[in-house]
Amino acid sequence: MSKKYKEETILTKLGRDPAEYYGVMNPPLVQASTLEYKNLETYETKKGQKFTYANIGHPLSDHFETAMAELEGGHKAVSSSTGLSPITASLMAFLKAGDHLLMCDSIYPPTRSVCDRLLKKFDIEIEYYDSLIGADIRDLIKESTAVIYMESPGSATFEVQDVPAIVKEAKARGVITMMDNTWASGVLFKPLEHGVNISICAATKYIGGHADVNLGYAVADTAENYKQLKKTHVDLGHCPGSQDLSLALRGLRTMKLRIEHSEKSALKVAKWLQGRDEVQRVYHVALPDHPTHDIWKRDFSGGNGLLSFLLEEAPKEQINKFIDALELFPIGSSWGGYMSLLQPQTEMAFRRVVKWNEKGMLIRLHVGLEDVDDLIADLDQAFRVFNS
Repeated sequence: MSKKYKEETILTKLGRDPAEYYGVMNPPLVQASTLEYKNLETYETKKGQKFTYANIGHPLSDHFETAMAELEGGHKAVSSSTGLSPITASLMAFLKAGDHLLMCDSIYPPTRSVCDRLLKKFDIEIEYYDSLIGADIRDLIKESTAVIYMESPGSATFEVQDVPAIVKEAKARGVITMMDNTWASGVLFKPLEHGVNISICAATKYIGGHADVNLGYAVADTAENYKQLKKTHVDLGHCPGSQDLSLALRGLRTMKLRIEHSEKSALKVAKWLQGRDEVQRVYHVALPDHPTHDIWKRDFSGGNGLLSFLLEEAPKEQINKFIDALELFPIGSSWGGYMSLLQPQTEMAFRRVVKWNEKGMLIRLHVGLEDVDDLIADLDQAFRVFNS
């Protein structure tokens, strides 16, 4: 897609080719496992056979992966059926027994589980680092360091990492860098443009956008890194569902509009929460008092609908009353859909480098597409219940 177009325009065009399907605007749903070869020579040589088996690739996965690679500015992408699977595949593709992995401490909790429960079985040394380390990561790099993994902003409290500074140190030592880019979903930040080797995203979130897709992808910066990633991806048996691919391509068309709407609403909610006596602190990257606000403002093109707030210390029964009184913030483990959600952040104790010692319940909100005044009114009435 020509760079002369703005991103809103590009998102309407990516991953589709009406001429390929008799003028049909959107790629048709491809439901396939076995693919037919025209003759024995083709089977043996694979020449002229673009797709060999559907779990390795088919027309719809090709459309989606091409779209994601172009959106992220990379060489090629792989896709699979969850947001976690491309994380696992990417790590296993570039790590081997005896390697050292530097993993940011503010990661998505399932990524920590992959490290602690899976990678350690393969004699991989995992060292967690402070997400705010920046260029000082040079002091943690060893001869055996193979991968530095980032997630920016981080889960729950949204620490924005100094990606260019970390990448510079990694490149100086020949270390592969990866980043979970789900928060930005390929539009608010472009990791590969900042030198990251592998950009990973859960398309379950803003790309799907309607809470009905399980899908993830990883984009490699070069042909060599893509080849290594793809081999492991295939060996692990990862592949996406066709319906999820189709829904994600549809969601791509309106993603920017949805993110922008949620961004405005979330900032209004965040500022309102800052004025509540029951709230100790609000975590939102666009607020000037967020510790990494300046890095976010430097590197990102905007915000999204995520924020967290630290509720004042209170008995569990009182916290339950507050959460259960909410009508427009149901409890859910995901985000990025059309609706608002609430998730208590109960896994903060897992952080090892910068210990979580705050008192009170940390609550994450995803602000969806509802009217923001309705959302604030709902929070207001729940606080009244909390105080009753």
